[in-house]
Amino acid sequence: MNPNILRHPGPTPIPKKVELAMAQDMISHRTEEFVKLYQETTHRVKPIFGTKQDILLLPSGGTAALEAAAVNTVSPGEEVVVITVGAFGDYFVSICEKYGFHVHKLAKNWGEACTEEDLTEFLKPLSNIKAVFATYNETSTGILNPINQLGKVVRTHTEALFIVDGVSCIGGAPAEMDEWGIDILVTGSQKAMMLPPGLSLLSVSERAWKVIEANPTPAYYLNLLSYREWASKGMTPNTPAISLIMGLSAVCDLIEEEGGFVKTIERHEVMKSMVREAMKALSIGLLTSDEFASPTITAIRTPEGLELPSFLEHLKKKYHLDLAGGLGHLQGKIFRFGHMGYCFPSDILEAVSLIEAGLQDFSYLFEHGAGVRAAQKVFLSTLSK
Repeated sequence: MNPNILRHPGPTPIPKKVELAMAQDMISHRTEEFVKLYQETTHRVKPIFGTKQDILLLPSGGTAALEAAAVNTVSPGEEVVVITVGAFGDYFVSICEKYGFHVHKLAKNWGEACTEEDLTEFLKPLSNIKAVFATYNETSTGILNPINQLGKVVRTHTEALFIVDGVSCIGGAPAEMDEWGIDILVTGSQKAMMLPPGLSLLSVSERAWKVIEANPTPAYYLNLLSYREWASKGMTPNTPAISLIMGLSAVCDLIEEEGGFVKTIERHEVMKSMVREAMKALSIGLLTSDEFASPTITAIRTPEGLELPSFLEHLKKKYHLDLAGGLGHLQGKIFRFGHMGYCFPSDILEAVSLIEAGLQDFSYLFEHGAGVRAAQKVFLSTLSK
């Protein structure tokens, strides 16, 4: 049986080293052995977040950590701004509305980024904003928002906290939480972090902790003060995802073996360029501009004349290449090519070759091999540097 070639925006492939780490004998989360694992692993993750603050680990998907960031910092009736450039920005809106926040929604067209000018103009008539929520990497559109610039705008024009969803890019994109003025940064295990679903990671600034301490409506299971208290002892308040934390330690090993997180970021940039240049060579449109293109996922317009669901089903059935379709109103209009985490330039060449094979099966007119050559050219140019 041929293996499934998973090129989704998450879950993503798991390295063998991580699988073996997660297959270790189970341990109790109330032992010195776990304390050592927890403390060492969370310390090693800090450079990926770009922070000196503690990393907290929640036994949950990324959505729970986003909810924790919201409910621990804002009370019902307080005003927030939510920047949304796609489906997962809209998720943030739903979370905030569910808790009774007064939401000011800064919405951009799907496929566009939110610029510092957009946010500056939006904030001008507003006052008493408690928090600004933003999505760093929008999974539904392949947009990477300029979070460093947006953080500067928030600090300059408001006293609000800046809370960022980094679920689909942390581990594959630059993150400088402290330098960029991010107050809470969240990610999940199943994307660029090369783990199965079930673990979320977040970090909280000193400024945000003061707000959380004064917030009268904290959660119970998602109470970040409780996580902070237990983290000081190298533990979690409830049963953690022990096997996933073992796997996270192995992820840190792999990043170090690659040459450090800078090299990991470089690899993702190369893969992004390989995919984009390949599609251009095949005369297939891209949803986003090069300027704001994600290093972890590319949104590709449906090739002219193709019925997208049939094409994607064909790629998976015949060639075992598993790509993701569009979300919301982009269903049938785009497909999404994930290139994050345990993914390398050779994987991009394989996937582009199989896409070409599928296009040929559907009688799509193109120069055979053009996409592979374009991707290969990008890759070889990096080897010569």
